[in-house]
Amino acid sequence: MNVAVLGASNKPNRYSFKAVQLLRQKGHAVYPVHPALSEVDGLRVWPSLSAIPVPLDTVTVYLSPKNQQHIADELLNCSARRVIFNPGTENPDLAGKLLQRGKEVQHACTLVLLTTGQFAKKADTAQS
Repeated sequence: MNVAVLGASNKPNRYSFKAVQLLRQKGHAVYPVHPALSEVDGLRVWPSLSAIPVPLDTVTVYLSPKNQQHIADELLNCSARRVIFNPGTENPDLAGKLLQRGKEVQHACTLVLLTTGQFAKKADTAQS
């Protein structure tokens, strides 16, 4: 599964860094996204969702709602069929627009979904 981590961090204590690591450990192709970083945990970092050269299955969001404003259109238009808003990133307006575009929206912790085996199961039953 191709997964973008929006708001990836190169700081090991950040949840977005831990998500990159755990996604890789679980066998997913991970695409960290951050406009000012070049590498996270040995992976190339993409400056934007639109720069990622493969279709995405999931985008997991680690940006606060105020920091989502500049990427909302990109998120709405990306290939991902599922967007996960991690705790603290909830954005009802953007979530509603994503649903209108036919994308699955989850308000969940990516780390919990991964450690409980629900991450891939949920994507397998996502809308196509």
